[in-house]
Parts: sequence; structure tokens; C-alpha cells
Amino acid sequence: MTIDELKFDANGLIPAVVQDYFSKQVLTVAYMNRESLEISMKEGRTCFFSRSRQTLWRKGETSGNTQEIVTIRADCDGDALVVEVIKKGPACHTGSESCFFNPIYQSEAHQDFSLEALYGLLKGRKTQPKEGSYTTYLFQKGMDKILKKVGEECTEVIVAGKGGDREETIFEIADLAYHVMVLMVEMGIEPKDIFAQLESRHVVDHKVKQEKMQ
Repeated sequence: MTIDELKFDANGLIPAVVQDYFSKQVLTVAYMNRESLEISMKEGRTCFFSRSRQTLWRKGETSGNTQEIVTIRADCDGDALVVEVIKKGPACHTGSESCFFNPIYQSEAHQDFSLEALYGLLKGRKTQPKEGSYTTYLFQKGMDKILKKVGEECTEVIVAGKGGDREETIFEIADLAYHVMVLMVEMGIEPKDIFAQLESRHVVDHKVKQEKMQ
């Protein structure tokens, strides 16, 4: 399908669903006109049309949170787009990884959970502190406190594993994973960075130790 075959609406716009290339998480929904789509394809980075300001805008032109385009696909009718991107920084102006973080309804039989969703929630507690939140407390205390908790949880995983208690070990691993992700948020490390590192080496069969840069 070509641009000429797309069906722009009466205002010359077409909705674009922006999706994370690695996690497949929906990041935002924006609009493109023909010019912004052509710019996006030419530059390889998302460019949208602002309906409120009636002007083009390149994602990240002020925040630095750019989106490198991997693919652009049209639906069967040619009146909507899915844009898969590799993002640098949050997609949402609030600091959240995705604009879709306000729950409206969730079936109890199909609870939605992912590392990316948890990471987004944790990051939200850093950028938008919440009174009484343990996560916000950790960020306010800073790196030393976060590292201390990671160390404590590592020890508790070892103790539980050594004791052979499966349920206790699961509980402690979950605690460790949570605190490690708090550390990741504090350092600006995203889940995709970890996945990319694992993907770059044969992690299943080979132990790889990073040498300290001199």
C-alpha cells in the first residue's frame, strides 16, 4: 500500500497508533497528515500533526524523547496506521512510558501485567511523587537506600532458596525484582536495555562477565 492509497479524513488526517517495537506496548495515539507521514518516512522518526495547534511536531524536538521508526503499517481499510518504534525516553509528557496508564476496566479473569507495565508505574512514582507510596519513599531517599534494599533482597532470596521453600523463594524473588526495577528507573535503564543485552549474547549456555572499563 502507498501513501496515495491511504484514506485521510475530511481534515486530511489519519490516526497513528504508536507501539513499542520490543514490548509491543501501545505508547500513544496521535495523528498524521500527508506531510507529517512523508517526513516520518524520510527522517525515520515520528512526526505528527497537532490538532490543537494546527501544526506539525516532531516527537522529542523539545524533550529529547525521540522515536525511531521500525515499521509503519496500514490497516485493511487504509484509514489507520500502526507505527512501531524504538523509543528514547518516555512516550508520555507525564514521564510515563506509555500514555495509557489510567485503568478504566480490568476483567478479574484476565489481569494484565508485564515488566513494562510495572516499570511505567514505578517511573510514575518518581516523576509524580505520591504521598504514602513506598516507591516514592525509595526515590526520595536516593541511590544508597535503593542499593541497600537490593542487597538485602539478594540475601533473602539466597536464604529462602537454601531453605528449599518454594513459595518463600518466589516471594523473595518478587521482592528482589521489584527493587531491581526501582534501581533501573533511578538509573534510567529500561527493560528493553536488559533484553537487548541478553539478546546480544548466548546467555543460556555461556556466562559473560563484563570487564570494567579502564
